[in-house]
Amino acid sequence: MGVALTRAAQWTTASSGTGKLEITPVNESLLKEILEFVEQFSSRHPQEAKHVFKEPLQWTTSLEASDFKTEYDISGPAVKSQETDRDGHPMLQLTPPSISVHSFSQLSKIVQLATDKKLKEVRACLEANRDPVAKMLGPSFATVEGEDSSVLRLLEEVKEGDQAKETEIKVKLIILLQQLDTQLLSNSLKQISQEVRLSPAAVKNDVELLKSFCSEGEKRVLTSVQYTSDYEFTNGCRTPPWRQVHGEICYLVIKPCDTQPLHITCSTAGVFLNGGIRQEGEENAYDRTSDVYRDLVTLLKSKSPHFAENINKQDFAVQEEPPTQKVQHVELVDAEEQGQPQRSYEHQEKNVHEKARQQLVQNKPGGKKKLEPSLKWKNLGLASPYDEADDKKSKKNAVSEKFAEAQEKMQKKADVSVSSLPGRQSSNKTKTPGGVGGADDFSESSSESEEDEEQPERRTESNTDLPSEYWQIQKLVKYLKGGNQTATVIALCSMRDFNLAQETCQLAIRDVGGLEVLINLLDTEEIKCKIGSLKILKEISRNSQIRRAIADLGGLQTMVKILDSPDKDLKYLAAETIANVAKFRRARRTVRQHGGIMRLVELLDCVPDSAALTEEQEKDVEVARCGALALWSCSKSTRNKEAIRKAGGIPLLARLLKSPHENMLIPVVGTLQECASERSYRIAIQTEGMIEDLVKNLNCDNHELQMHCASAIFKCAEDKRTRDLVRQCEGLQPLVTLLSQADNKQLLAATTGAIWKCSISMENVAKFQDYKALETLVGLLTDQPEEVLVNVVGALGEGAQKPANRATIRKCGGIQPLVNLLTGTNQALLVNVTKAVGACATELENMT
Repeated sequence: MGVALTRAAQWTTASSGTGKLEITPVNESLLKEILEFVEQFSSRHPQEAKHVFKEPLQWTTSLEASDFKTEYDISGPAVKSQETDRDGHPMLQLTPPSISVHSFSQLSKIVQLATDKKLKEVRACLEANRDPVAKMLGPSFATVEGEDSSVLRLLEEVKEGDQAKETEIKVKLIILLQQLDTQLLSNSLKQISQEVRLSPAAVKNDVELLKSFCSEGEKRVLTSVQYTSDYEFTNGCRTPPWRQVHGEICYLVIKPCDTQPLHITCSTAGVFLNGGIRQEGEENAYDRTSDVYRDLVTLLKSKSPHFAENINKQDFAVQEEPPTQKVQHVELVDAEEQGQPQRSYEHQEKNVHEKARQQLVQNKPGGKKKLEPSLKWKNLGLASPYDEADDKKSKKNAVSEKFAEAQEKMQKKADVSVSSLPGRQSSNKTKTPGGVGGADDFSESSSESEEDEEQPERRTESNTDLPSEYWQIQKLVKYLKGGNQTATVIALCSMRDFNLAQETCQLAIRDVGGLEVLINLLDTEEIKCKIGSLKILKEISRNSQIRRAIADLGGLQTMVKILDSPDKDLKYLAAETIANVAKFRRARRTVRQHGGIMRLVELLDCVPDSAALTEEQEKDVEVARCGALALWSCSKSTRNKEAIRKAGGIPLLARLLKSPHENMLIPVVGTLQECASERSYRIAIQTEGMIEDLVKNLNCDNHELQMHCASAIFKCAEDKRTRDLVRQCEGLQPLVTLLSQADNKQLLAATTGAIWKCSISMENVAKFQDYKALETLVGLLTDQPEEVLVNVVGALGEGAQKPANRATIRKCGGIQPLVNLLTGTNQALLVNVTKAVGACATELENMT
């Protein structure tokens, strides 16, 4: 079910980012098949139907208490099922308008109770639960790209425990869901190959054409054609924004000469009759009441015999499939597949007409048909059998262009006189084929600022200021350009003898075209040359200008391919270099778009857990460590976090978190704490048992590891279950102990943040009282950076909910520093200070 929803289902994106299923024939077919599967599930598979989901499926329902019959306890508008799990929790709970369901047996009953609203309920459920398999069986079974190892994970569980019966049911359930996926994808292929999508511009052209048929006299085919709304949005749509997210473009009232007026909805999926929308009628008026047709002319031919008979007698023919429409389809879908924000339809239409014009000049009539099959197969994540040869040819041309451009750049740099090198301006702003430009530059969401997005180049004023190493390195680069294999290896080794951490040496390599040579060496078949090149790139890519140049020259794409190499040295060097380069937004996007996230996740599959390792096992650990480092850099992008989850990264990170090697733990915990801003990761950290490992590592001697563990707890402790787990794993006392590290501000900020969020639970506040945490926190109210103060005051505000703690804050002299902080300008700090002061002020002595 998860794969079909990801690849075959067609989603729109609202401005808030919440996806909804479009009203299309493909989605309609998917929903009907899923409905049939759920309806018959209880009768066909009674044992599997009783399996309790790991997490409940929750959505906004149209069902009310009156719809439920026996087997349910009804209390006013609320409903609970009499069927419960082992802990006594009801398997179904309705608190209008929200419903929560824990098993397939209850899902089957819901669709039976919904009667004529069945499809609406299925749609609402799937929109609210984009990956239902992960909810049913746990995050380990989330829909992933590439090889599905969910059954293998079940077999691992069998080895760990004796719950053979439950595991057998899980295996059957996952097999049933995979069979459903296969069926859904197979049926979707047939429909998708024939689907045509409309745009506002195409609909507008059709409407203007139909209006010309409303003239009086013998040529009259229609009585009138009218929009229900005169207001046109900037994207060309005339529907309310909350209907645009369903792909709806406009509503029409068309009066044929021989039938009643037709109320029509035009959407990206086609046109169909609605329930009678005039302006903004009732919700039911938007419902589809006919089949979906590919355009207005086809619908009118079907509904009006007079129109069908006379339309072909007109002096001008109607093109049912304008050439621009096919090209526009490609433009729109490509934007969706790449995760770009959709640009205005006017902008797209301009590009579309230009592409259509070029295509009509270059191709013969009928050539446009080539675009359609490849697009449909690509939308399902499959290769097209129709244009495979064309694709290979275009790739070859792109590579040739890229190589020619790189050679041209190298030649230009070589021609520049040595004396003019120091004063030459940087050309990093020019985008080469290695970088992806356009609207996608702004499509990434990042949790960090672009620390090196636009840094000016710092250059030495004159030649005399340059050290001798600068000139020596430039001579070595010349040997790299013109030498044979042996000379190249010697030159690489000699270059590594220099201090490559020094900026002068880094820029010397770049200025004479050394970066292009090093990146080109990665495409050779010589392992030694590749390893030598990567070792140098790994060192110099710590420089922000160098890493941008590497991305511009297409180095990231080559390094991503190297991750598939069987040579472990190449793998870990490529991964560590990617970790250095992926410090800015465009680089992170490039890694994702070229399949780097999945390959990096595969590097994490490292088995050794023992402290004593063989030489080969040490390499495995190093490969996994560097893979985790690269994922850590990439995880600063929201879309990359989702890609890591889909690639099955969470269970592998959970396994590595148990490693005894501290150098492995730092990037693993760093990645987890970065991803913990997403709710799906916070739930996984709870369910995969990672809280216990995070608490254990709070007691280590490595301050960096302690800081990342505390930061992960800080983000996860938003959820009550996590706060309880931290207390049960005895993690509160180590947090209080870490408050003594007042000199390490990063560690202090993470620790105070974790204490603040854990203090939201009153059971934890009682523990903090025993550990004298409040007295220490009061001492941190002065001479601390704002990020520490926000957390300290937040923790005091939560602690002050108990009278005894309010007295403690007063006795330790905390009232005056709190009042002094009211004069600050930091909004988050002021919110926490007012809460803390307000709580303390409830006692008379504190007020004084």
